[in-house]
Amino acid sequence: MATLGAKLRRAKESFFSKAFWVGDYNYLDMIVPAIPFTKRRPSQPPFFSLNDSVPLLMSVLLGFQHALAMVGGVTTPPRIIGSAANLSEKDLNYLVSAGLIASGILTLIQIARFHIPKTKYYIGTGMLSVLGISFTTVSIAPKAFQQMYENGMCTINENGVKEPCLAGYGALLGTSCVCALLEVVLSFLPPRILKKMFPNIVTGPVVLLIGVSLVSTGMADWAGGSGSCTGHPTESQMPGYSLCPYDTAPHALPWGSAQFIGLGFSVFATIIILERFGSPLMKTTSVVIGLVVGMIISAATGYWDRSIIDAASVVNFNWVRTFPLKVYGPLVLPLLATFIVNMMEAIGDIGATSDVSMLPIDGPEFDSRVQGGILGDGLASILAGLMTITPLTTFAQNNGVISLTRCANRRAGYACAGFLIIMGFFAKFAAIFVAIPSPVLGGMTTFLFSSVCASGLRIISSIKFTRRNRFILTASLCLGLGATMVPSWFTYFFTYSGDNKSLRGFLDAITLVMETGFALSAVVSIVLNLVLPEEENSPLNDHGEIRVAEVENVVVLPDVPMKTIDSYDGDSSLETEIRSDEKKKNDVLTMANMV
Repeated sequence: MATLGAKLRRAKESFFSKAFWVGDYNYLDMIVPAIPFTKRRPSQPPFFSLNDSVPLLMSVLLGFQHALAMVGGVTTPPRIIGSAANLSEKDLNYLVSAGLIASGILTLIQIARFHIPKTKYYIGTGMLSVLGISFTTVSIAPKAFQQMYENGMCTINENGVKEPCLAGYGALLGTSCVCALLEVVLSFLPPRILKKMFPNIVTGPVVLLIGVSLVSTGMADWAGGSGSCTGHPTESQMPGYSLCPYDTAPHALPWGSAQFIGLGFSVFATIIILERFGSPLMKTTSVVIGLVVGMIISAATGYWDRSIIDAASVVNFNWVRTFPLKVYGPLVLPLLATFIVNMMEAIGDIGATSDVSMLPIDGPEFDSRVQGGILGDGLASILAGLMTITPLTTFAQNNGVISLTRCANRRAGYACAGFLIIMGFFAKFAAIFVAIPSPVLGGMTTFLFSSVCASGLRIISSIKFTRRNRFILTASLCLGLGATMVPSWFTYFFTYSGDNKSLRGFLDAITLVMETGFALSAVVSIVLNLVLPEEENSPLNDHGEIRVAEVENVVVLPDVPMKTIDSYDGDSSLETEIRSDEKKKNDVLTMANMV
């Protein structure tokens, strides 16, 4: 048994060794771009599993890379949700800082993984799984705040300008904390049961519609902003907001101006170029680099308002700003739908992380990681609400970083969480994200939100296109896509105008669900998936085409040219044969179509 002195000597030797600080990793391959017309081939880096000894420098660099891959997704939702509630710039700065800090702290819990005493259950995945603010809440919050302004929960001044809705934001936090209990409860069910309860035919359309609703928000920002200046209003229609972001802002222009479109396109074009020519580090952080390019261009051309950054404090932390927590009934059903979606996406993301980490993707170990990950997501969302931030979920983009760098080590995850906390602690950093001109932010968020649509399409593509599944998909998209495209379609359905607040709240809840496309799609697809029987021996193949060969008691005609009446040369026996062949073919097609 080694003595304490021997252990200290080994620790000292390790601390001052090259392997501890730098190792033999080829750092050049991480940063050198793919130069056109050259034959350079990057070397294959070694693979570092969960608990391998990783050089400190590589842990820090890869942790920073993971943080950069997350920062756009973490800072965007607080700004959009806070802006929808018309919160002040000071409050927006706080929300961005609090979001970064909460994501960092709760990511540490997800990566570390804790065993619940005297049970077989865990909290966390124990892998390099990172948590960030869920985009699904972004698709609900603006509609909910609009309803709160209409029913008087949020106030509008005598000039028609909406005042900051602190009570509404607190209601969103309180309701999300309660609804997150659903994900906590479902985490104790086996993954196979969850997939049976919420199959891809349910989650696919929901994720797609969430992405569609988010893209509309991103495009509005790309054109100049999604606030009062949207739609090119006149000064008489919207005093002080006939220009974007407001009339007295630096370089204010009408909504949809060519300059705004160009700023957003600079971000989008940079992302595309980096995907083609960027190094592995550039590709995994292309969204952030594109944002930085747009920030530089907009700053050089005078679109920034420095007063936002100058007014921000040096440091910040959670709970220096609080909001009144309460449960808002109309938000319950839409938020329950978002937590179901977050849970199913988490199962897929955890599976992808296990795959790129070279860990089992089925069996007891995988099921245990899924259970811990879902429970970690649910508890993190509750804690996030108490930390004044909307629900968190497992992020998927970091799987790309693991795949490119071949480092699944948890030390990189701990470093990532540390960087997020540091970024949030320094309030000036958060203020920069709040001060970013809307067109620049819109160029980035539209790309991010479109990736949500792509995820939904990927889920849908895994579905077998039987007649039953096609019908469920059509029915769910019929109402869900319609409500997403025309969100006010149900606004005037109820005409009650009495003083019964309970009844009014109940009607508002129904209206919010009916006007939230993905929630409506979820309800329709879940119900139809339960009531419509599964098809056996379907005559349709996976592409929805008729499988004539599988129709019972039907002989498929050989794939040769058919004889026709036009080729008849007067032989009566041949005429009979031709007519018989044509009749058989018509009978086959008729039976197939009837089936």
